[in-house]
Amino acid sequence: MSSEFKGGLLAAIPSLRAFAMSLAQNADKADDLVQETLVKAWDKQSSFQPGTNLKAWLFTILRNEFYSQMRKRGREVQDSDGIMTGRLAVHPSQHGALDLKDFKAALEILPEDQREAIILIGASGFSYEEAAEICGCAVGTIKSRVNRARTKLQEILHISGEGDYGPDSIATQVMGSSAA
Repeated sequence: MSSEFKGGLLAAIPSLRAFAMSLAQNADKADDLVQETLVKAWDKQSSFQPGTNLKAWLFTILRNEFYSQMRKRGREVQDSDGIMTGRLAVHPSQHGALDLKDFKAALEILPEDQREAIILIGASGFSYEEAAEICGCAVGTIKSRVNRARTKLQEILHISGEGDYGPDSIATQVMGSSAA
């Protein structure tokens, strides 16, 4: 299994790097993230189930590592003179939590095939081709399912444009004036 596993790791590196770049927005950080992912995968190869999707397993490790690093960096901020703390302002989290709750409920309303397609493409970062392979259907079918899912989510959530999500105009004004 070790040589097959190694070959799978090597074949996944370009996709892992592209995904890491989309998360880290920095080539050096992305390369470090991919390296850490490969090391963790190699160390935990005994927990990988042969016959399952190695690429999806690697993407999960990479994503988890990215968020672990982000949480760690968030705790490492040094502000001994208090200047950054004085300027710190965040939008209220309750609206985001409510929006997420609404989104999860809307996602559950979607037909299973559409929900699966939009999660693979939108949340898991797979290409249309990879999602089609996972679902065992044509690429055009996946594209159609994702399009129908997006349209249905917009209907359910009553979204007609960018102004319908994110902080409201009052919170944005308050946050803009406190940061100045």
